[in-house]
Amino acid sequence: MFFSYDTPDHRNLLDQTRQGVIGRPLDRPDGPLKVAGVATYSAEYQRPECAEGVLVCATIAQGRVTCIDTDAALAMPGVLGVFSDKAMLRRPAQGGADKAPVQDVACVEYFGQPVALVVATTFEQATHAAKVLRVEYEPGGEVPHDPEAATSEPAQDPEVLGDLDAAMASAAHSVDLAITTEGHASAALEPHVSIAEWRDDALTIWGSYQMVGHNVKELADALRIAPDRVRIRSAYVGGGFGSKLGISHDALAAAIAARALGRPVRVVLTRQQVFDTIMRRSETRQRLRLAADTGGRLIGLGHEAWVSNLPDENFAEPVTQATAFLYGGDNRHLAVNVARISRLTAGSVRAPGEAVGMQVLEAGMDELAEKIGLDPIVLRKRNLPATLPGKGIPYSSRMLSEALDTGARRFGWDKRKPRPRMQRDGEWWIGMGVASAARVNMMQPAAALVRLEADGMVRVETDQTDIGTGSYAILGQIAGEMLGTPIERIDVALGDSALPMGAGSGGSFGATSTGSAVFRACEAIRDELAHRLGVPTDALELKDGIASGGGKSAPITQLLKGETLERTGRIKPGKTEQDYSQASYGAFFCEVAVNAFTGETRIRRMLGVFGFGRVLNEKTARSQCLGGMVWGIGAALTEELAFDLRDGRLVNHDLAEYHVPVHADIPDLDVVLLDERDAPASPLQAKGVGELGICGAAGAVANAIYNACGVRPRSFPITLDKLLAELPDPLEGET
Repeated sequence: MFFSYDTPDHRNLLDQTRQGVIGRPLDRPDGPLKVAGVATYSAEYQRPECAEGVLVCATIAQGRVTCIDTDAALAMPGVLGVFSDKAMLRRPAQGGADKAPVQDVACVEYFGQPVALVVATTFEQATHAAKVLRVEYEPGGEVPHDPEAATSEPAQDPEVLGDLDAAMASAAHSVDLAITTEGHASAALEPHVSIAEWRDDALTIWGSYQMVGHNVKELADALRIAPDRVRIRSAYVGGGFGSKLGISHDALAAAIAARALGRPVRVVLTRQQVFDTIMRRSETRQRLRLAADTGGRLIGLGHEAWVSNLPDENFAEPVTQATAFLYGGDNRHLAVNVARISRLTAGSVRAPGEAVGMQVLEAGMDELAEKIGLDPIVLRKRNLPATLPGKGIPYSSRMLSEALDTGARRFGWDKRKPRPRMQRDGEWWIGMGVASAARVNMMQPAAALVRLEADGMVRVETDQTDIGTGSYAILGQIAGEMLGTPIERIDVALGDSALPMGAGSGGSFGATSTGSAVFRACEAIRDELAHRLGVPTDALELKDGIASGGGKSAPITQLLKGETLERTGRIKPGKTEQDYSQASYGAFFCEVAVNAFTGETRIRRMLGVFGFGRVLNEKTARSQCLGGMVWGIGAALTEELAFDLRDGRLVNHDLAEYHVPVHADIPDLDVVLLDERDAPASPLQAKGVGELGICGAAGAVANAIYNACGVRPRSFPITLDKLLAELPDPLEGET
């Protein structure tokens, strides 16, 4: 039975335990395996007689497949079959819905959609045959490729309070901005892959997935079999960033082919196929309106966004998600509209909503601060609401003000020049920018089994995945701290659907949700150990395998008497989710140099200060923040999906043309983790951190660019061509 988290846990139990492993910057146990090449990723599993499958993708934007001529392909050496089953996916699943978006694969909805799978003895043979396979189409369809040419519809009911138009008209100071952001790709290092094997009408899949428990249900739904006939194994995942939340084309195609051929089939997407078929973050067009009184307090806030997706898709990038809770303003209008277009599916990419919404909001706050004549930090702090606007519910915790103040001191904000083009270094203008960080906090249902072995070893089991975020380390630390066991005596098993269903990795909820399930299981074991020692549970102390309390002491192994003690912890979100506004917060500080002649922008230094409840592992948390900041720099300066508006095809579908930041783009980044506890968020008093580091980061870069050269970008990424046209005389301010 799941424990509903209805009341905040204020016991601070993890502050009273004595093992001393929680929060410490411990190494990830999977780290040495990955560095040494010993960790087995999904494509590397060796299954006997495993055949290789290669997807064939549509070369039209819309229409129907009328004929697949398989004769030439089947006659080629090593080719075992060509599959175009109606159960194949046209679109990747979003994850969490437990249903797979299975439709007639003959209907083509976007350029690059998979329409067939060629299977051969070797990958090379399958690749050759896939190129030979002749597919005939009947073009058709009238869905536009350009979101600006499509009709938009509300993605949700808008949030409207008061009269924003009147507030804008009466405001002492206001801004009304139109800013666009281009689409993003997850660009995980490991491509999507599945190996499918059937035995006795039961399917085992080795694959790269984020939400194993839900992915089992999606596969079972698509294949029309019971979920208990599907097992997924996903021990190591080379990044996901939302793209592996649901099953994708490789999984179902491999399963269909393996069942038909009676042998295992491996399907690995090429890098181009990942870009063409998996997930994109929608481009956005945003209108931001801010109205303030003479004292710089917001009296109105409007944030409207236009995004896109395929017809019939439910997901729409939640651009205004943080705007709803970050700043005050009695008169509000928040809305998201979605245009239906013929492009690959738009879905969750790291920090959906805040990643693109906050950079625009924070750029607008900077512009408003300049109009009022306030320091940008002062403006932000002055507009932090006491309760959630329009709802009146309290914040569970919020360290935004502390993050801004801490960052200002550490970064040297007092040395910032108040106006653009006041600092020059040769041909480079220098500037500083600041932005707030915020990301909603969520708990998901989760279960975990903890087993205390007779010899004192502890084993944690859950299907929770580790996508590079540190789940192996964190879950082990929670168990070690709660059970007084040295970390080297903890074994953590993850990524197997045969284990209890964890929360999965997504939405920054994995560590706190599944970690809370581990916490609950360990509490039950502590209760039993206290009973065996003969002391009240609240008097029990566990450290280094010794139980003590009430003047008594005994080795844990002695209390076990040769038995294994195991408990399963289960938790689900409860009333605390409705009773409190929950989010993680922080602040970004950035210094840039803008070339006065070319418009090139270089990041000189960047600081992130973050508060997200209890820090479970200082090293993995810092790593997540650093990674998010790199994403923010990419969103600010280089990353954009480019589509051909004639047919909707993705033009830059590889890492040569889709420009993620590289080492030369990133200076030494600094991260500060603030110490706090958030009891309403979880029994661990921790919140999510995996996505926080990207939320608002690009806004800090944009604000620094303005402070450097005086140009306010209206489009992200801020490539040099967008600056060149507005740059002043390059000799201005030269020293």
